[in-house]
This record gives sequence, structure tokens and C-alpha cells, in this order.
Amino acid sequence: MKQESYELFKNSDLETIAKVIETELKKRNESPFWGDKIVPFTKAILSVLIPLRDKEMLFTPEGEHVNELTPELFLKFNDLVSLKTLAFTIQKSNEAGELLRTKCESATCEKYETIALDVLAEYLNRYNINLEKESLDFPISSYNLHQGVSNVIKSLL
Repeated sequence: MKQESYELFKNSDLETIAKVIETELKKRNESPFWGDKIVPFTKAILSVLIPLRDKEMLFTPEGEHVNELTPELFLKFNDLVSLKTLAFTIQKSNEAGELLRTKCESATCEKYETIALDVLAEYLNRYNINLEKESLDFPISSYNLHQGVSNVIKSLL
């Protein structure tokens, strides 16, 4: 991975990161089909990960606390199952007023502040992800399409 990617994820805001990814897509002459999917996807994930980064509450899909937002962490949440789990974790944390379902220290979790889920929820709705019942599965066609999005992002980073 490019060293610039690490600095980008470590310090930049959502719009800057999304713009860099969009520019990379154009440089590589990727189909507009992917651009219409990748930029909203990037914004959806980062709409949650950047607030967590800024509050020093980042965690992996497995709930392990991490100190920095890296391209690798971003890619771990590229999986549709991980992204769905992230949405429900933040939803439950918003309701409880503390960060739940992670292995972050309790003192850190208690400092949690509500994170807006509208961008992520809109993205997941596009893929027919039920945001009411976590146990419900999603259509395999949504998963397959999303895997294509994930593969293009991996190639960019």
C-alpha cells in the first residue's frame, strides 16, 4: 500500500479521502458503474470510522481496540457482514450512550458520543440490508455486488 494512504486515513476528513479515491478511480479508467458505488461506499464507512478515530474509539470488526485509522482497518470493514455489524454496534451504542460490543476500555466506552448513522444506513438500504433486525440475512446478489466494490477499493489502496 502507498505510504500516502496511511497519512490520508490517519489525518484527513471524509471529503478529502473520498475525493482521493474518486480521483484514483478516474486515473485508472474504472467503469463509471464502480464510481457510482465506491464513492458512496467510502463515505458510508468513513461517516462512522472518522468520528470513532477522532474520539480514539476505533475498533476492528472483531471488537478489538485500535489506535489509528489505517487502510487495513478500512478494508476490514469492506466486508458487507462487518459493515452491517458496525451499523448495529453504533446504533446500539447511540441508544445506550456508551460504546458497546467492543473490547475498548470501559473508561473510553463511557465517553462515547452519538454518531450519526444516516449516511451508512442509506448505503446499506441500497443493498437491501435490514436495519431493524440484525439476525436477518441479506440477498446474496447484494453480497456479490458489494464484493466487486470491495475488490476495486483494494486495488486502489
